[in-house]
Amino acid sequence: MRNVVLAVLLASATASANPRPLPMTYTTDTQPEGGAELELFVDMIPLRALSPTTTKETSYLASAFQLELEIGLAERLELGLYATLVPNLGDQLAGTAQFPGAGNGMKQRLRYTLNPEPDSVPIIGNAGVYLELAENEREIEIEAKLLLEKRLDRVRIAVNLSAEYELYFSGQREWVLNPSAGASYEITPRYHVGLDGFLRAEYPTNPAPDARTFGLGPHVYLGPAVLLAFDKVWWSFGAYVRLTGAGHDLSPGEPYGQVWLRSAVGFDL
Repeated sequence: MRNVVLAVLLASATASANPRPLPMTYTTDTQPEGGAELELFVDMIPLRALSPTTTKETSYLASAFQLELEIGLAERLELGLYATLVPNLGDQLAGTAQFPGAGNGMKQRLRYTLNPEPDSVPIIGNAGVYLELAENEREIEIEAKLLLEKRLDRVRIAVNLSAEYELYFSGQREWVLNPSAGASYEITPRYHVGLDGFLRAEYPTNPAPDARTFGLGPHVYLGPAVLLAFDKVWWSFGAYVRLTGAGHDLSPGEPYGQVWLRSAVGFDL
């Protein structure tokens, strides 16, 4: 049995999948032409709600699931097709929050790497663009990202400059800023560790609120990340702590808990 485990861990140092060393921050890597990968993301945030029987405050774990199929359309051009699911606990707990940036529906996006070599752009290293359209039960979202990446030997630094425009079916309109950044270190081709962080801030425009509430942000999360990559399968995990509003006592219905967890698994098809 020991020999089998060692063989799995040591055989083939190069993974054929396209793993994500930073769960919240995209790199400029794309699927090769004709390649495909299936990815499952799970997000979890501890939040507060009201018990429907006692009306007392209680904690619950809000979750969101995202299944993505990545397809390499051409050299450096990738298509992503998503299905998203956010379980609704409203029938069990009163005052539950809307999960930040997630809903039940679909997404479609394109990612394009601007340069064929990892260090083609002076200082930056490499760059890419990302365009996404999302549809769920509440709204239609249009999102754009500028992907920047620099490699320094075993270190990879990635920055995503990202914004969304949300068109709610209720008539509400909203801008959302959600940039992210992180760095990862390759211990071996199979094992990576890193530090990942992101910001999220909502700016309603139709109508604009009289005052900004805690739920609108901006909020910043930062935490460690780890990647395990084995041939056609990889697993990435990040545990993020909210750095903003450290003294804030979270109320029922507020969406940004003190901790945000993300787990992602990829399967090379």
